[in-house]
Amino acid sequence: MEQFEPVDVAGMRAYADELRTTFNRLRDEAPALHEEARAVQVTEKSPDGLISATVGPRGDLVRLDIDPRIYRKPDARQLADSIAETIHRAAAKAQERVIELFEPLVPGDQMKAHLEGDLQGVLEQMASQLLGKR
Repeated sequence: MEQFEPVDVAGMRAYADELRTTFNRLRDEAPALHEEARAVQVTEKSPDGLISATVGPRGDLVRLDIDPRIYRKPDARQLADSIAETIHRAAAKAQERVIELFEPLVPGDQMKAHLEGDLQGVLEQMASQLLGKR
C-alpha cells in the first residue's frame, strides 16, 4: 500500500491566508495595473539605427520606421532579418516591462509563463507553492 506524507495543516492554512491576501490585492490593484500594462509601448532601433520598431504590451507591431538610407545598400534578406531582430528585441523588452508592472502581485516567473501561454508552467509553480516548495 502506498504511504502518503503527513499533511502540514498549519502550512496549508498559512498558504491559504497568503492566497487570500494576494487575491484581495489582485482584486484591488489589478485594474489599474492592467490599464498601465495595456499602455506599454517599447521602441527599439536596429544596430545601424536605420530601422525603428515600436511594439505594444504583447509584442504586436504598432509602428515600423525605415530610414530611406537603407536603400543605399539594397539587400532584402539583410533588411528582413534586421526588421525581425529589432521587433523581437522590442517585444522582449515589452514583456519584461509588463512582468515588472505585475511583480508586486504575481511572481515574475509565473507572470512570464502566463504571458507565454505556458499553462503547465503556471500550474507547476502554483502546485510547488501549495506544497511549500517555493
